[in-house]
Amino acid sequence: MNFEHTTLLWLLSVIPLMVIAFIIQERLKRRRLNTFADSAILHRLQPDVSSRRPIIKLILLCLGVGMLIIAWANPRIGSKIAEGEQKGIDMAVCIDVSNSMLAQDMKPNRMARTKQVVQNLISQLGGDRVSLVVFAGSAYIEMPLTNDYGATKMFLDQIGTDLISEQGTAIGDAIEKGMATLGYGIEGNDDEPQWEPNKSRAIVIISDGENHEDDAKEAAEKAAKQGIMVCTIGIGTATGGQIPITDGRGQVKDWLKDSEGNVVTTHLNEEMLHDIAKAGNGIYVHAGNGNAAVEEIVKQLHTLDSQKFGAAQFVSFKSQYQYPLAAGLLFLFVEFFILERRNPRFSLNRIIKRKKI
Repeated sequence: MNFEHTTLLWLLSVIPLMVIAFIIQERLKRRRLNTFADSAILHRLQPDVSSRRPIIKLILLCLGVGMLIIAWANPRIGSKIAEGEQKGIDMAVCIDVSNSMLAQDMKPNRMARTKQVVQNLISQLGGDRVSLVVFAGSAYIEMPLTNDYGATKMFLDQIGTDLISEQGTAIGDAIEKGMATLGYGIEGNDDEPQWEPNKSRAIVIISDGENHEDDAKEAAEKAAKQGIMVCTIGIGTATGGQIPITDGRGQVKDWLKDSEGNVVTTHLNEEMLHDIAKAGNGIYVHAGNGNAAVEEIVKQLHTLDSQKFGAAQFVSFKSQYQYPLAAGLLFLFVEFFILERRNPRFSLNRIIKRKKI
């Protein structure tokens, strides 16, 4: 047996806290009562008080809460291996890591917003393969093509503006590297067939589009001729933002300045990103609302024909959440109807006496 959401099992730690809170509450209650009267007198004054019922209620409450948490974590059994055909598209995500991506006109900054967009995009993939390319004044492949989304997110976390020292926005080079991750230009052999243009490949560029270094439009047209769709996502605002210079603790100590000592303001170049997307038979969206931007990109990617990646094996599990869910609700139901005080009318001793009479 395993759990689909293992992190939720940490919530079980609330049960010991419930027990500790109960013990503290009982001790405080007993201390207050002892200041009022002697324990023997209190027993006569409160004949219906039960010392066991609160404990029974606590046990049932802990069991109920524990079972509900286990049900929420979704226990699963079985390890049936099923074979199926894997289909999807190949996509290269090209991320701008130039210093302008540190501008804070999009909170917390452009780079952080870029990572949010990419994570959202990855979460909506299903069977597709993805690669990562980073670029500034030049571009290089950060991660080759894979359908391991966990590894993709791990590589994504490591991306920052310190990866490439050469400043600029070489989108054309990024498109070339993205095409390489998709297999373009690789000589085929018996195991790897020659490149064949098709409609199941895409490149998604995320950038502010500033300080354009090369002919990105020409590179996008080249990709489109090979059947590769090129989409762009704009990061930043037209009003622009300043580029902070931070210390070792991440605190802003100054702002980036030009050779004349003026503070640099970086702006989003939407016109260029529009032109690249148009040349690449794709679309341009602005990341002002990350979710809406990703939904538009995913909708556009769905117009591509999926390709077959060959047979794949899938592990099939059967959820068993309904059993701990039913047990948890039952425990809570019983706990609700148990009173902390005894009811003299339903006392076991009184019932036995009635039978004797």
